[in-house]
Amino acid sequence: MKPWLFDILCCPICKNFPLKLYIFSFETEPDEFQTAITIYEKRDLEHIKNEKVIEIIEENGDTFIRDEIVIEKTSLDNYLKLTLSSIEELNNIFDKSGNEFSKKSIDIINKEIKGRIIEFSKNPDIKEIDNILPELYFINKIKIETEIESGLFLCEGDGCNRWYPIIETIPMLLPDDARERYKEKEIDFLKNNKLKLDDEFFNKELKPYNI
Repeated sequence: MKPWLFDILCCPICKNFPLKLYIFSFETEPDEFQTAITIYEKRDLEHIKNEKVIEIIEENGDTFIRDEIVIEKTSLDNYLKLTLSSIEELNNIFDKSGNEFSKKSIDIINKEIKGRIIEFSKNPDIKEIDNILPELYFINKIKIETEIESGLFLCEGDGCNRWYPIIETIPMLLPDDARERYKEKEIDFLKNNKLKLDDEFFNKELKPYNI
């Protein structure tokens, strides 16, 4: 599962949004995270522009921008708002993978990139977009090109407390009755990852089942 998908997923039962996401492992190798970090830290604009992740579009005297997260072309103001909204979703992600570079990547976005985009958005100028191009590039690389191998979602809306596994990159957001056929597999999944979760998690009235 790509991390960007978390930006739009809600609980299929109570429709609560956002969920919480616990990441147990990445399919993406640590060196892929490290490569993205290196390009960002070097602020390698030539490399970033050659990848064409962020696209500037001129139409009838107006300028629009889009990327792989904000797919539809839009004004710079709106683009920055949508990008910051996507960053905010990282507050609900808990990386339990043990991958030092994935954790560093999330820290960079939260502690460095968010602030720089907020500052830029105070007086946005498309002519100065190069000043935050590495930041925009890095967000896209982490949220679009990495792959979560296993983890789970937790819904805390209105006492819902339903959890949904991510198994072999597939998010299993199914209604309770459809999960019965997978019950044994899902309970084994929860048991196998028990040490990556704390007592607070298991002390909840988890649905549709606990261990």
